[in-house]
Amino acid sequence: MPDEVPNDDIGNEKFSPSPTIQVDESFYVEFAERDGRDPANFSRFRKWVITITACAFTGIVGSASDSYAMGYQSMMQDLNATEFQATVGLSLYALGFGIVPLFTSSFSEEFGRTPLYIVSSFCFMLTEMMIALAPNIQTVLVARALGGAFGSTGATLVGGSVADIWQPYERGLPMSLFALVAVASTGLGPVIAGWIEADSRLGWRWIQWVHVIFTGAYFISVLLFMKETRSSIILSRMARKLRRDTGDERYRAKAEIEKQSLWTMMKISSTRPIWMLITEPTVQSFSVWIGFTWGVVFCLVESISPEFESLYGFDVGETGTIFVTLMLGSFIGFIANTYWQEAMYRKHYARKAQEARLYLPCVAALLLPIGMFIYSWTASPNVHWIAPMVGLTVFMSGAFIIYMVVFLYLADCYGPYASSALAGQSLCRNLSSFTFPLFTDQMFSRLTYKWATTLFALLAVGLVPIPYVLFFFGAKIRQRSVISRKILEAESEAADKVKS
Repeated sequence: MPDEVPNDDIGNEKFSPSPTIQVDESFYVEFAERDGRDPANFSRFRKWVITITACAFTGIVGSASDSYAMGYQSMMQDLNATEFQATVGLSLYALGFGIVPLFTSSFSEEFGRTPLYIVSSFCFMLTEMMIALAPNIQTVLVARALGGAFGSTGATLVGGSVADIWQPYERGLPMSLFALVAVASTGLGPVIAGWIEADSRLGWRWIQWVHVIFTGAYFISVLLFMKETRSSIILSRMARKLRRDTGDERYRAKAEIEKQSLWTMMKISSTRPIWMLITEPTVQSFSVWIGFTWGVVFCLVESISPEFESLYGFDVGETGTIFVTLMLGSFIGFIANTYWQEAMYRKHYARKAQEARLYLPCVAALLLPIGMFIYSWTASPNVHWIAPMVGLTVFMSGAFIIYMVVFLYLADCYGPYASSALAGQSLCRNLSSFTFPLFTDQMFSRLTYKWATTLFALLAVGLVPIPYVLFFFGAKIRQRSVISRKILEAESEAADKVKS
């Protein structure tokens, strides 16, 4: 039977009438070469449709994270809430984002990715509707926590979806797009929300209704365009169909035989990231770095509006526009990583191995404090407002580079344990995003905006050595790691088998 090649039209792939199988003692069901059902063999057009659809959910949950803060004033008046109560809603979203994926990341191995995209986007839309209709601040807080939970469950699938359909050498651009959408959306949301809040006829509820509209449209797009990409799930479905059609129970997918129970997978996915966060110096250092950086980003989300209102007399719509700097900085970081860092990685990989990922992060380590110093020392009625915007752009360029390299460097270093390493840094990053806004108001009121941001800049200076230490000594540090030694031993055994 000839192999089928995937068609370029969505929904029109043509396959052989029964699955192609490789038969051994267990009658394992496998993909044939160039089989159109294999996600790795999807057409480039379908791959990009799936990638863009998946990344869009990351953009939706990212924009919802920060746009909420732009509606503080009208929400506090409407619900008779304090500013601290409103701030707790910003923090709870990050808390849900950090903790819930530790338990739900295993669901895709049991149910597939597409059902989780569908359920997550629909439930996320319901949480936004819940906020828009909330009669009191307590309802808002509960909905924000649930929104973080459902939003994170869907957003954490994106990296896996990209890995399912793109070969390793093809993943650079799709993963960069994912990171760009994730970071730039934190600026896009407040830009739009600021002008909604500025209209007295709309206010904070309409910020949420706009999110409901966009998430509802996304939910429909998932139903239309998203296709299952987890090969183990597809093969299991093929095996079940064969058993049903033939009555022969010997047909099995390897995933069905090797699969652990959902409870076991949840236990591993919730404990291994914490263990690696405690025991792996590389994971620890990057988690502290990205955790601090993202905590500062959330502090800026809290402080930009009141600072520009008090210093320059901006209204809420104009202060929302300041968040364009977060988008611009993300684009600058994206371009620098896509062209300069990738070129350096290819040029020096043979000599530096994984540490070839760290050329640009060494620059980003300097951009963080430089950007914060510019922002803190130029934000003054006597200095044009464009100057602190330059500082924010410089800072966000560095923040994007760090966000991007965390995924690439940890994935390179930890191979089969990469998902746990990334989950560990994600937990640290989102716990910082949960914690920092809770003391932002008190910190800025006691130290002033200038000296509070200067303090952050000084702390960023203290973290500058992290990428340099890893750049020069990363290989030696990994040699002392238990997990890294296991990976090296497995790679050595695989190489010996190939030679023999």
